[in-house]
Amino acid sequence: MLGGEHLEQELTPEPVFRPAAGSVLLHLGLAGSLVAYGLIAGLFHHNVWGGAGNGGAIQVNLVSSALPLPRQEINQNVLSTETPSQAPAAPTPKARQMVDETAIPILGKQKKPQAQTAPRVPQKQIAAKPDNRAQYGEQAGSSMARSTSQTTASGPTSVSDGDFGSRYPWFVDGINRKMGTNWNKPEVDPRTPRGTRAYIFFTIRKDGSVGDARMDRSSGSPTLDRSCLRAAQRVDTFGPLPGDYRQSTLLTSYYCEY
Repeated sequence: MLGGEHLEQELTPEPVFRPAAGSVLLHLGLAGSLVAYGLIAGLFHHNVWGGAGNGGAIQVNLVSSALPLPRQEINQNVLSTETPSQAPAAPTPKARQMVDETAIPILGKQKKPQAQTAPRVPQKQIAAKPDNRAQYGEQAGSSMARSTSQTTASGPTSVSDGDFGSRYPWFVDGINRKMGTNWNKPEVDPRTPRGTRAYIFFTIRKDGSVGDARMDRSSGSPTLDRSCLRAAQRVDTFGPLPGDYRQSTLLTSYYCEY
């Protein structure tokens, strides 16, 4: 029996509301006591504007009965004149000439000659700047006799027969390759300017051999001229000329460019 009551007491929740309410009331009473003590002891000050009066009215003290006005000062340093200058009078309107409408017009009366204006001098024209460029398609035909021989060029090689280069371009390319292989460029003096050219002539026979190699136009560098001639002399053969080519030789020009 005692054990059951003890177990029931342990399972019953403890009251919380009463202790909490008592604690709140105790703190509120303590805070009110502190505020009342501060008011009684004069610890809380309040700002007062003006002097204290009956009924809370504001006391205002006037400094002066009237506000000071600015004085009117006159500058005594400026010189004045008794006869000030007058403003210029406005120009009078020009009187309109009266025309007598009852007057009889005189026949043959000459009119007033009008003023002649000076002749206008034309401005000096600026001469057009001459155009030194060639006007293609506007040149008149020339009656000068021209040669029927033509020269075609492919790279550094030029042949005297103009039709040869278009008909046998592969043969002209073979001349370029053969000459480029046989030209020994290190033989040229290194002081020779870049782009200098030496032109030579030589003849290609029917069997492709080279003959009659000679200078056509010197480059100004003896070493470049000699090396270009030696390149043509070193060629054993360019290969036989095309079978359907009717000429027995082909005159060829070649240049070596340093």
